[in-house]
Amino acid sequence: MKKITFCLMFIGAVFSINAQKINLGKAAGVVSNGAKALTFTNEDAIKLSKESVDWMDKNNKVAGAKDPYTIRLNKLFGKHKSQDGLNLNYKVYLVKDINAFACADGSVRVFSSLMDIMTDEELLAVIGHEIGHVKNQDTKDAMKSAYLKAAALDAASSASGTVATLNDSQVGKMANAFLDASHSKKQESEADTYSYDFMKANKYNVVGAYTAFKKLALLSEGGEAQTGFQKMFNSHPDSNKRAEAVKKRAEKDGLWKDPGTVSLPTAKLTK
Repeated sequence: MKKITFCLMFIGAVFSINAQKINLGKAAGVVSNGAKALTFTNEDAIKLSKESVDWMDKNNKVAGAKDPYTIRLNKLFGKHKSQDGLNLNYKVYLVKDINAFACADGSVRVFSSLMDIMTDEELLAVIGHEIGHVKNQDTKDAMKSAYLKAAALDAASSASGTVATLNDSQVGKMANAFLDASHSKKQESEADTYSYDFMKANKYNVVGAYTAFKKLALLSEGGEAQTGFQKMFNSHPDSNKRAEAVKKRAEKDGLWKDPGTVSLPTAKLTK
């Protein structure tokens, strides 16, 4: 199974539901040092992000307008399509991976299996985190790297210093490389802060961020199915520590309410 590791909060575990796996091409191409001279702007990142997401939308099963997953997502996030100066669009991928990601063009994609195990408050925290990555422009370098890999640029072809048009095959490779990128621990921590502020400003229960991290920690514990999950999170702050950071700040703000023992649900959470 191809696991998504870009602009994310959750990855790697598989929930047993009737869905299609994420459909991505195999990345290829080696980039020479000459390609580093390429001028790459935020506008380029936005344009190429849209091309990548459009490709993924066409190559994966997207929940329809009347699908319960879409209805739930619209109920939760419909009012946040214009958030903090960003124009966002949301869709649900009917896939088995547990994940969510956001891109420089404002596209937010939530996976149905993530929605199966997260409460509404936890999903709000997840999306707040993803919006934080977009607002903080964390995607620019990752998008540039993905573009260079897909285009297999060398010193000669990058001499113009401008972004070239990719064919469909290259866009698929770019989407794959784009999703294989990861954020630094600092970027993840900053997105966590954004998520908490997002929850607080909108008067959502910030404890949802705490329980989301606790579930993330449970998903990363032991078992063959979690091997890739654990490996990916070597570059992320420890989930339990992230949960404790939320608790500490919530206590300081007078917003802490003990949720009790956090566990993974055995049935889908529809609300």
